Amino acid sequence: MAKLPVIKFHPVTAPKSGNALVLLGKDLSLCAMAEELNTASQGALSRAIKAADFKGDLFASQVILAPNGLELDRVILLGIGEKDLLDTDWLRLGGAGMAAVKGFEKSSMILQRAEGEVSAEHASLFAMGMKLRSYDFDKYKTEKGAPKEDKPSVHVTIQLADHEGAAKAWERDDVISNGTLLARDLVNEPANILGPEEFAAKAKALEALGAEVEILEQAELEAENMWALLGVAQGSVRGPRVAIIKWNGGEQGDAPIAFIGKGVVFDTGGISIKPAGGMEEMKGDMGGAAAVTGLMHALIARKAKVNVIGAIGLVENMPDGNAQRPGDIVTSKSGQTIEVINTDAEGRLVLADVLTYVKEIYEPRFMIDLATLTGAVLVALGNQNAGIFSNSDEMCAQLSQAGEATGETVWRLPLSKDYDKMIDSQFADMKNTGGRWAGSITAAQFLKRFVGETDWVHIDVAGTAMGSPKNEINQSWASGYGVRLLDRLVADHYEG
Repeated sequence: MAKLPVIKFHPVTAPKSGNALVLLGKDLSLCAMAEELNTASQGALSRAIKAADFKGDLFASQVILAPNGLELDRVILLGIGEKDLLDTDWLRLGGAGMAAVKGFEKSSMILQRAEGEVSAEHASLFAMGMKLRSYDFDKYKTEKGAPKEDKPSVHVTIQLADHEGAAKAWERDDVISNGTLLARDLVNEPANILGPEEFAAKAKALEALGAEVEILEQAELEAENMWALLGVAQGSVRGPRVAIIKWNGGEQGDAPIAFIGKGVVFDTGGISIKPAGGMEEMKGDMGGAAAVTGLMHALIARKAKVNVIGAIGLVENMPDGNAQRPGDIVTSKSGQTIEVINTDAEGRLVLADVLTYVKEIYEPRFMIDLATLTGAVLVALGNQNAGIFSNSDEMCAQLSQAGEATGETVWRLPLSKDYDKMIDSQFADMKNTGGRWAGSITAAQFLKRFVGETDWVHIDVAGTAMGSPKNEINQSWASGYGVRLLDRLVADHYEG
């Protein structure tokens, strides 16, 4: 795997070697340290900036060779535009800065602005953007048949006035970024490497951070009457797993909050088999479970002051002779019966049983599930927003706020009795799909039948967890979407 940058924070001093990155707005006014470098070069730096025709546009960068008089190799210009920068802008700015210095072994990032100092929190977000941008899933690439040699880590010194405050903020943001990268790793892994058993082992590894992890296997799942989940798994030679990750960071006796993830490690569609084109991307049909695992890593590593349950249902959906058929009727853990109209609408069957299990065993304050559930949400929202569905206006408002703060945005879609009628079955309590129209809504209506009175949000991440457009903080197929969003939700509203 590509090595992540080594990031340190330091007071602002004139860099003596390597490369120096400076921030420039559209008026091209130099900060105090850049003015010092310009003086040392007898004005050659400002002339080089002018000659490069750099406009200072937000996220734009320009590398110029250091003029005579400077003990540097290069000066890198990074545009900050002309407006006040949001938290998300500083995150993306860090990603743009990382792209500009990639390949350079040593760089100093001078976080000063001509009009004032950069805050510790923004400097930490800048560092997070750098780390997220540096991620590259290249572990299976070779050079002439031999393992690819690791390139040396980029060493970055971020310079600002409140360097101690930035280092403190980075203690938190660093582990949140680790959770995001763990989620990316899980989604990027091929299904022949990451099956239900191997994924469960990744969850079990969180015990090293202080979690309690319980793994339910075939016999335990049968004893729990999880026949909806087991029906999805019965076509695969690889047995199902449910991993329950527990973190008790809050007050003893406080009801936990719960996050549930769909973990279909590969989805062929089963007997209702998918078209061949693009099917390889169905290794990412466990993006919800990946996000929950990464989120739990982040919350546990930063010792979040809250009791949390993370539950992931892990199966493989295959078209074996033993696979379930369209028309089969299964009994869920809740006791409700489901007519399987389409075996490719399998994720909701997995979630139904895990939602019921978590609700009954842990009586959580709320449940949020994440799932790459429907292609229909892509039709509605594209790759820019995840769709959310809920029985709680308050939770939707909190998630929208967290999405704006982190850049992992959401958009609420409706639920109603009229949509609910679309999944009524003539043979069972419900059917697992309502047909083509309003597909993401009827999927959410299906899940709602398993949450009872518990506050609940369903997040459909089919458009955001994988294959989303590349941007300043991610050049990978997998995005790790959901980790930063939900960590922010917890931090803002649910920690003691």
